[in-house]
Amino acid sequence: MELTRYVNGKIMRCGYTTGSCAAGAAKAAAIMLLSGTAVDSVELPTPAGEILRLSILDMGDGSLSSFSNNCQKMKENRPLYPNRSVSTSVSCAVRKDSGDDPDVTNGTLVYAKVSLCKPEDLKDPEPESLIEIDGGQGVGRVTKPGLDQPVGRAAINSTPRRMIKQALTEVCAKYGYSGALKVEISIPEGEKLAKRTFNPRLGIVGGISVIGTTGIVEPMSNQALVDTTKVEIRQLAAKGRTDIFLVPGNYGRDFAKDVLELDVSECVAMSNFIGDAINSAVELGFKRIFMVGHIGKMVKLGIGQTFTHSSGGDGRMETLIACALEAGAGLEVLKEILPCATTDAALDVLIKAGLKEQTMEILGRRIEATLLRKVPDDVQIEYICFTNRADLGGVLCKSPGADELMKLWK
Repeated sequence: MELTRYVNGKIMRCGYTTGSCAAGAAKAAAIMLLSGTAVDSVELPTPAGEILRLSILDMGDGSLSSFSNNCQKMKENRPLYPNRSVSTSVSCAVRKDSGDDPDVTNGTLVYAKVSLCKPEDLKDPEPESLIEIDGGQGVGRVTKPGLDQPVGRAAINSTPRRMIKQALTEVCAKYGYSGALKVEISIPEGEKLAKRTFNPRLGIVGGISVIGTTGIVEPMSNQALVDTTKVEIRQLAAKGRTDIFLVPGNYGRDFAKDVLELDVSECVAMSNFIGDAINSAVELGFKRIFMVGHIGKMVKLGIGQTFTHSSGGDGRMETLIACALEAGAGLEVLKEILPCATTDAALDVLIKAGLKEQTMEILGRRIEATLLRKVPDDVQIEYICFTNRADLGGVLCKSPGADELMKLWK
């Protein structure tokens, strides 16, 4: 794959999604099934506008050498139309290539088995088609509402389904086939890989999801994390919830559970994407938003920064310096804060200067102002900012309504 992106000062190679692999494998299987001719690669258009050339690596028995023999048998035995008594199917695979993006599915084989069938045999065809798509080994099943697919269906998302349908419709037209097709997508390593993903938490069991909105994997993309957060928020909305509890990650969850003694079973981890999580909550109708976060991330809200990864800028010490200055800190204190590597180290400086409480009060007002700008007037948003060091006080600052709102999760 020749597509590249310039990310963080480096030229990095793009990859393609599990959805593209599934669609490419299905297209190859359909060509072989309807033509009786072996193919070792297919071209696949993607929603991103890129054309992929995907190598076909396996016909189900682990060897490329089986292509000719299998195809000769298909030529001899396959029915041209599904009203024949002999049933025929072809299975082949595409290997996932994530490019330079770190992805647990990189290198795994994605299989598609395409079978001829009668239209009346289809149980759940794709809209306006005679094509049925289901999941086999290693493809998860949806068990909770609010995901891209309904409960009980294979976790093959809408875009991959459309890609598979489009590819097979094109092949059927080329070879003059007007009957029905069944497609089974399987990922032999999927159940093992799923343990390293968010799927069990999201309610997808038995394997991984077949996903991708563009067909292309962007290197070092944050979009997958943002999408996962949105899915969790959507699931809560599907349950009728209007109150939501957000944490950046494990620090926030552990502090909320162990120190604040809150129920964290349904809190949503938003990573560095505080702004995106709030936007999603508002869009999905949540009226009360409660957030617990470590000062290392929450301090960045003090300068209006709602994407808190270091790649988006730091500003932690500069924010604390501005707050300390407003609290009355002298030049020597400010100069001592500036080289601090951590917010806890800066807090030590403020404690020594007798300015911790005043500085945290000012920071708290700044954080509150940033959060209030993110929500409409009819949405309540409250927060608690903490440090893990008990000797520094635990809770450092909080919004006026935080104590009352957090009772919902006691």
